[in-house]
Amino acid sequence: MGAFNLTRQVKQYTVFHVNFLKHTRATCMDKDSSKSTHSNLSHFNSAGEAHMVDVGDKPVTQRIAVAEGRIVMLPETLRLIVSGQHGKGDVLGIARVAGIMAAKKTSELVPLCHPLAISKVTVDLQTDEAARAVLCQATVHTSGQTGVEMEALTAVQIALLTVYDMCKAVDRGMVMTDVRLLEKRGGKSGVWRRGNETI
Repeated sequence: MGAFNLTRQVKQYTVFHVNFLKHTRATCMDKDSSKSTHSNLSHFNSAGEAHMVDVGDKPVTQRIAVAEGRIVMLPETLRLIVSGQHGKGDVLGIARVAGIMAAKKTSELVPLCHPLAISKVTVDLQTDEAARAVLCQATVHTSGQTGVEMEALTAVQIALLTVYDMCKAVDRGMVMTDVRLLEKRGGKSGVWRRGNETI
């Protein structure tokens, strides 16, 4: 992917994120102010303005987040990946490195994320012939004052986007889907797992 296209995608993502925050703020301001809606959205201050959360007073704990997603494609495209006959090289290997790099760059892509000292990133990519898909799971570790959910989700998104970039010449109809957080650990809220949110 050229540098120009990557820069354009980052700008588009940033604009989307800012517009989302504006929309959320407007929605909150329409609610009954006595309910202190903004208190539930940590990226808004008391005036309803978007801001970066101060985590300075939070204790340092071990933080872990796991996210997953998949990219669905034509059977022929998947066979090229599995056989290693793709002209651009090792698709899954390059996507894995891209996901690791993306986790480390998350705060540069998502405006209100904190830069974190990540201690470990694992990106696992598997092929599923029955589903005609490449499955991705990312696990991110850190010891800090805020979680790494965004880093895990970003790793998955960029790993899948790299698969798309490398295979788009033969299959432009690929679909990236089901990107979601599976688990997070650490911090005041402790452990959260999808399907068992009361832990």
